Amino acid sequence: MKVLTDTRTAFARELKPELRQPVGLLFTMMLPFLLLALFAPLLSSSGPGAGAGGGPAGAGSPWQWFVPGMLVLLGLSATAGAGASLLNEISSGAFERLLVTPLNRAAMLVGRTLKEVVVLLVQALLILLLLLPTDFRLHLPGALAGLVLLSVFGVGIGALSFTLALHSRRRQTLFYGVQQVVFFPLLLLSGVLLPITEAAAPTWLYVLSRINPVTHVVEAERALFDVQLTESVVLYGFLAAGAVATLGVVAGIRGMRNAST
Repeated sequence: MKVLTDTRTAFARELKPELRQPVGLLFTMMLPFLLLALFAPLLSSSGPGAGAGGGPAGAGSPWQWFVPGMLVLLGLSATAGAGASLLNEISSGAFERLLVTPLNRAAMLVGRTLKEVVVLLVQALLILLLLLPTDFRLHLPGALAGLVLLSVFGVGIGALSFTLALHSRRRQTLFYGVQQVVFFPLLLLSGVLLPITEAAAPTWLYVLSRINPVTHVVEAERALFDVQLTESVVLYGFLAAGAVATLGVVAGIRGMRNAST
C-alpha cells in the first residue's frame, strides 16, 4: 500500500506543473502535427486504396496506414526526452532533496513514467479527434487496443529515458548525445514514414528493421486501427512493447535505488 501511495504522490508531483503550464505540452506535439499538416494534402489527393508513403494498395483511406505510425512517432518523441526534466531537477538540487524523503524510490520512477504516459494518451486522443472530419475510420475496439499498446510502449521508452538521465547526471551532454544517436535509427528503421519491405529494401536494412522493436509496434498499431485484432503482428507488437517496458522499468528502478543521496 505504501508503494501505491508513494506512486500516486510522485505522479501528482510530476503532473501538477504540466497542468499549471500546458504550453509545454503543445511543444511536444509539434512534430506529429507538423507531419500531419505537411502530409495531409498528399494523403488527401492520393485517395482511398492508393496507400500512403508506399503503403499497401487497397488498404482504404491512406490515413489508416499513416496515422498509427504517427502515434508511435509521438510516443517516441514525447517520452524519449522525458529524462531531460530529471536532469533539470538534478542540476537544481531538487532531485537530491527528493531522495532523502520517505518516498519509495521505485514509486518515484513509476509515478514519473505514468505521468509521461498520461500526457502521451491525451496527445494521441487530440490527434484522433482532429482527424474525425477526414476519411480516417476510427474503430473503437481497435483504437482502444492501439492506445493500450502505445501506453505499454511509452512506459518502456519513458523509463529508459529516466535511466539514461540517471547515468548521465555527471555528464549531461551524454544524455542528449545518446538520445539522438538512438532515437533517429529507431525511427527511420521502424517504417513510420516509409515501409521497409523485403522486396524493396537491401537485405541488411530489412534485417535491421526486423530487429528493431519499434517496427513491430508500428505494424501492430496499423493492424489494430484497421481492426485486424487477431493478426500475428499484433502479438509481436505487444511482445516487443512488453519487452521494452520490462527492460525500462527494471533498469530504471535499479538506477533509482543506486542514486546517491
